[in-house]
Amino acid sequence: MKQHLPRLHCSGENRTCRLISSKKLFNFLLLFVILLISAKDQIYAQGTWTPLTNLAPDDNGGVMILLSDGTVMAKTFSGGTDGIGNVWNKLTPDIHGSYLNGSWSQTITPMHKTRLYFSSQVLKDGRVYVAGGEYGTGGSAGEVYNPLTNKWTNTPSPSGFVSDANSEILPDGRVLQALVTGTLRGTNIYNPVTNTYIAGPSCLGIHNESVWLKLPDNSILFVDRNTTSSERYIPTLNTWVKDGNVPVALYDPYGLETGAAFLLPDGRGFFLGSTGHTAYYTPSGNTTPGTWVAAPDIPNKQGAPDAAAAMMVNGKILCAVSPIPTSGNHFPSPTSYYEFNYKLNSFVRVNAPTGGLTSNASCYVTNMLDLPDGNVLFCLQSSKQYYIYTPKGTPLLAGKPTIKKITKNGSTYTITGTRFNGISEGASYGDDWQMNTNYPLVRLTSGSNVYYARTFNWNRTSVKTGSAPDTAKFTLPSALPTGTYSLVVVANGISSDATTFTKTTAFENEITSNDNTEQSDLTIVAINELDIYPNPAKGQTTIHISLANTSHVNLKVFDMSGKEIKALLNSDMVQGDHSIHLNTTGLTPGMYVVSMVTPQGIRNAKLIVQ
Repeated sequence: MKQHLPRLHCSGENRTCRLISSKKLFNFLLLFVILLISAKDQIYAQGTWTPLTNLAPDDNGGVMILLSDGTVMAKTFSGGTDGIGNVWNKLTPDIHGSYLNGSWSQTITPMHKTRLYFSSQVLKDGRVYVAGGEYGTGGSAGEVYNPLTNKWTNTPSPSGFVSDANSEILPDGRVLQALVTGTLRGTNIYNPVTNTYIAGPSCLGIHNESVWLKLPDNSILFVDRNTTSSERYIPTLNTWVKDGNVPVALYDPYGLETGAAFLLPDGRGFFLGSTGHTAYYTPSGNTTPGTWVAAPDIPNKQGAPDAAAAMMVNGKILCAVSPIPTSGNHFPSPTSYYEFNYKLNSFVRVNAPTGGLTSNASCYVTNMLDLPDGNVLFCLQSSKQYYIYTPKGTPLLAGKPTIKKITKNGSTYTITGTRFNGISEGASYGDDWQMNTNYPLVRLTSGSNVYYARTFNWNRTSVKTGSAPDTAKFTLPSALPTGTYSLVVVANGISSDATTFTKTTAFENEITSNDNTEQSDLTIVAINELDIYPNPAKGQTTIHISLANTSHVNLKVFDMSGKEIKALLNSDMVQGDHSIHLNTTGLTPGMYVVSMVTPQGIRNAKLIVQ
């Protein structure tokens, strides 16, 4: 049925009337076109859900973690005797790089403890840290998984009940761990080099049930539980400072829950509340408070009481929500799904993974993970069926990494460039899961075949680093055939421009060309390398050396006046990577120089002792 438009009446040849009528008609038609375009955007803006071809071996039991070799480890409810589970399933993309058609395995060694709702972080060296568990035997215990040895190593006790606590990796690679015990304000700091905890600073308010957000200055922001007060952890000061007040309540008063938080591409923070309210935060960039303003409410009286969400490569946020909690039902169902567009300041509803508009489950059982191919992996707890969400639109240019240089050190490569850590941490949930992906992956493509190298020892754990230089090490897959490949660096699913990489029959590798002018200075050289991690050091650090050839190595520590403080090494060493542990407790706080002398030359690195 055609729409009836109002008729304009003018008497005679009144030109003024015709002109006004023409303007009204033009404005009406312009508004109509705008509404049509807006409606089209609403219809076609959403991405698409696709079920994975293969079912997982076990029922999903929570968090999914992206390893630095491109595989995914997914917590399940299998293993142990309490129904909580200590088994992880592993998802490996197929030969064409498809996670949709990827294969599942049960090859990951089970954890020592059973855990449900716990802290997790991918460490700088590619290992995986987990701690606590609201349910299971691991509430007061942590452990670290090494993908190279397929083994879990227990950490010391975190000196308190961790439960469903938050955690965040710090600039030096240590992990700030919240403790859900006592005042609910305590923290510990885990050192992965020494496998030790030290006491961290207490929060000003209660951190339990909060979501933590990393900002570009490496500070960590959260809203105190069941209040509108916020605070930040300043790593350089090792202390929490008071921040601004939130204009809306994010915590519901019943389960005291809240939702996910994200660093937006424009530099603001965005927090989803269990109450249905949301808020924007503009950081100050220093220790002074930032500013909060209310953002749009989640439509249809929906909220996010512990709910998965993911920043997509197009800058929009995919989020799971449910009806706002009540005194009689803290975790209502069903779950609905929206895309949030920060540019339009609006939510658009999208279909559920199985079709229709909702999933018959509470939103706290949803799980999301950003994949290296630009898609989002999704699953509901207690299900073997996983889904891929493919967003519409193009990846954000601001999140695109660049490659500047690759150096060869035996079987290890160091890649240098910018924006290796992305512009957000990836996916978010609340306090129960951390599944950050703001670290670089290396992908190689030959024809339709896709391979992922294993990255480690990336120099940053930050977000939105702009033009600051980034580095990471990588090793090639052992089964990588000889030939020529297109190589990219990927951060949160956004890839760099490609560089041509050749693996020769002599098992040597080199960069042979570059596909874009922005990276025209790309080179590859065989050199010896010297790195120190963590740096600054507090108690102990590790000196990493990479030798391009078997060489005699003389390694010493000097103070800034040139006086030799300690001799660490004076011997022949084979080609490849080596690690030397240095106890710094006997050194006076300050700056030192670690010097490595080989027949190929001298490499120096500054060491800061705290």
